[in-house]
Amino acid sequence: MRDRDKSIMDDDELKGSFHRRTEELYLIPDSELDKDGLIEASVLPLREVIVYPHMISPLFIRRELSLLAIEEAQSHNRTLIALNQVNPEIETPGVDDFLPIGVEMAVGRLLNMPDGSNSALVQARRRVEIVEFIETGSYLSARVRPIDEYVPPGKEIDAEMRSAKEYYKQCVELDRSLPEDAFLFALNIDQPGWLADLISTSVAPTFEVRKKILLMTDPKDRLVYVIKLLAQELDVLELEDEIQYRTQNQVDRSQREYYLREQMKVIQSELGEGDAWSNEISELRKRIESVGLPDEVEIRAIKEVNRLTQMPPISPEGGIIRTYIDWILELPWHKTTKDNLDVSHASEVLDKHHYGLKKPKERILEYIAVKKLKPKKSKQPILCFIGPPGTGKTSLGKSIADALGRHFVRVSLGGVRDEAEIRGHRRTYIGALPGRILQTMRRAETINPLFMLDEVDKLGNDFRGDPSAALLEVLDPEQNHIFSDHYLELPYDLSKVFFITTANTYATIPPALLDRMETIEFSGYIEEDKLEIATRFLIPRQIEENGLDKNELHFTRQGIERIIREYTYEAGVRNLEREIGRICRKVARLKAEHKRHPVRISSSQVERFLGPPQFFNQEAERKNEIGVATAVAWTSGGGEIMPVEVLILDGKGNLQITGQIGTVMQESIQASLSYLKSRANKLGIESEIFEQVDVHLHIPEGSIQKDGPSAGVTITTALASAFTHRPVRCDVGMTGEITLRGRILPVGGVKEKVLAAHRAGLKLVVLPKKNIKDLVDIPKKVKTDLRIELVEHMDQVLEISLLPKEKGNKKKESTQKKAPPDKIESN
Repeated sequence: MRDRDKSIMDDDELKGSFHRRTEELYLIPDSELDKDGLIEASVLPLREVIVYPHMISPLFIRRELSLLAIEEAQSHNRTLIALNQVNPEIETPGVDDFLPIGVEMAVGRLLNMPDGSNSALVQARRRVEIVEFIETGSYLSARVRPIDEYVPPGKEIDAEMRSAKEYYKQCVELDRSLPEDAFLFALNIDQPGWLADLISTSVAPTFEVRKKILLMTDPKDRLVYVIKLLAQELDVLELEDEIQYRTQNQVDRSQREYYLREQMKVIQSELGEGDAWSNEISELRKRIESVGLPDEVEIRAIKEVNRLTQMPPISPEGGIIRTYIDWILELPWHKTTKDNLDVSHASEVLDKHHYGLKKPKERILEYIAVKKLKPKKSKQPILCFIGPPGTGKTSLGKSIADALGRHFVRVSLGGVRDEAEIRGHRRTYIGALPGRILQTMRRAETINPLFMLDEVDKLGNDFRGDPSAALLEVLDPEQNHIFSDHYLELPYDLSKVFFITTANTYATIPPALLDRMETIEFSGYIEEDKLEIATRFLIPRQIEENGLDKNELHFTRQGIERIIREYTYEAGVRNLEREIGRICRKVARLKAEHKRHPVRISSSQVERFLGPPQFFNQEAERKNEIGVATAVAWTSGGGEIMPVEVLILDGKGNLQITGQIGTVMQESIQASLSYLKSRANKLGIESEIFEQVDVHLHIPEGSIQKDGPSAGVTITTALASAFTHRPVRCDVGMTGEITLRGRILPVGGVKEKVLAAHRAGLKLVVLPKKNIKDLVDIPKKVKTDLRIELVEHMDQVLEISLLPKEKGNKKKESTQKKAPPDKIESN
């Protein structure tokens, strides 16, 4: 409307017509009040136009309903009631489609417009409140009550009006579209409601805000609300002014720099001095020639330098091209390190830094041997170390690099979700860079480093891309000799890189990526391994790091064993080193305070420094009991023994399972019970008993999740003991999956399970016969102390584990026994 009024005022003829039409509006008197103080007048529906009292504005009338209402008012020289529709989309509004507050307005002469509509000037007189609508046929009429907006003078009102006028003045100064005449007019207004309406009209807020102001009948509240709007508008105007000022300064500075640079070029030309930009480009050309890039890469680099010569030094694209050339020149294209292929030397280095890890070490030594016999034809292996945290995967990679004499570089992929992190961004993006692969290769400075990709099983996959798919080309020996980064867009040879990846589990590695790697499993360390690692590596390192001399502190074997058994529970040795470090720090503090400190850490000293034990090892059952069998299970912290308890109760043949049992183990329990029913006659069990009793099977430590099929043998033994009243030998541990026919299937984690049985004091372990291959990894001492029985059928297990029925023996409730403090996977 502001622009429309301005265009009217620019034309002298229209200006005179506007004044004449305005004078006609003042000749129309306000409608008279009836005896109830109400006004009855025609209704003029408005859609998205709001005219406040005391304001004059043009209206465009297009609806027949509005035209009839205006003609009726003009025929009697009366005002009419303008009401705004709640929903502007309604073509023919009803009595429920209007806001409760409107304005009484006078409408001037109608003018015909070229598009067939009509135009008229209107003057809003006062706010009115709808009392009732009157149906008149072609148009609506209403009875309304005028709203008195007079506010008596006062200090508070004067202060608010002065504040509003001051804000309005600042807005007029900053916003050129606001006419100064409006501010001058506002200075002479002495009523707060009128002032608020005038400011709202000139500032032109959103339609919803204008509608809210129209509905405010209290002039004080309206003025306070408009002051807040003015404050917000002033903040925006000040920010726009600051941005405009800054932009103008930057433009002026750029122009000034341009002129100065041109003058400098002329001065240097007159003095015969070379251009600094030209010298820099010449230096780039020399570097490209001296580096010895591959042909395709050199052609691209020279092409980019030629583009650079055609650009001014201050060009933004010049900086992008220069960065691109720097990346090409700083990447290693031919530089290599010579491999140390002495197998005995590599074996010494690996044994020096790591205890155990027989399979990984053997694979590395095999690679070195093949490389020595056939150096040119042998491909770089893509190894994947999979095992629990703290088992030495990353540190072994460093030792391999040391043994080979290669540079070691590492990238952690945990949490990477964007494909561009691997392959880089296109150069069209601002701030684009190569991916992590090429960034790390630049840091390696050679084309044949040992490149470790840590946590490959923790790559993300969402709408931003699949980084594991980008790794397929990197880790494929058939493709990685022409690896292409999105930023570089040139083939880069990764075939000479020795890639090693690490992961904690197979489950989350994509199958396509796993297929490209040779996996080597890192099993958890047994107690004997942890003892050796602590003695050889952890204790000397912690003593040195904590400021002690190697002869000042000594850990006894019993002390180390107590730390392992009662203060750590893990497959690796990371927490073990932390606990040893805690003891060393406490001793170092005593030494620093010149207090008496121990030089020998025994079992009792461990509890003094570390407090009460955090974990408790399980011990075997002390006596033979009915319905209680001992399973050996595998956990993330190694092997553990797991009691299985069965109780027979009077009932109706129901089976109750407790102890947070997983789906696979529940199925194994069902299979065990079905097998027992099928062998009832042979075991001397009456068939009817299964329908007369309830079976409650429980595995203690119910807060720990347990799952897997390998407890089937133990469950069947416990059930058979409970139904036959024959005690189970307390010194027997067992594992194995059972079928409905009673066959025993092989299981995993045999080494950890057998060692757990040995630690718990068991005398005999029952294993599936097909697990005979796993006995190779079990230490000789354990084999000597334990008797291992290999079985193929459940009948053999029952014969070994169940004792003869005692006379007068009654059903006994199973005793409770502790389970390991971690999730048990009985696989």
